[in-house]
Amino acid sequence: MIHSLSGGVIADGNIYTFVKVELDGEPRWFICPFPVKEGDRVLLPFNYIEEREGVVLKTENCTAQTAPCSVKRAPEIIKIL
Repeated sequence: MIHSLSGGVIADGNIYTFVKVELDGEPRWFICPFPVKEGDRVLLPFNYIEEREGVVLKTENCTAQTAPCSVKRAPEIIKIL
C-alpha cells in the first residue's frame, strides 16, 4: 500500500517525459518539458547553482507510478543545445 505521507503517489494520471542523460560520465534521470531525442546535447541543472551539458541516452513516457524516479524530485532539463 502506498501512503501519500511517505512520498508515494496515489493518483496522478499525467504523462511525463523522463530522459536518461549522461552527465560527467554517469547516467541520471531528468524530466523534459519539450521533445528531445537520443544523441541531443542538453543543458542541465547541477548542484542547484551550476549548469552543465549532457547527452540524451534514452527517453521514456511514464506516469508518476511507472517513472524511473520521483516526479517531485526529478530536475527538469533547461534547454536543447
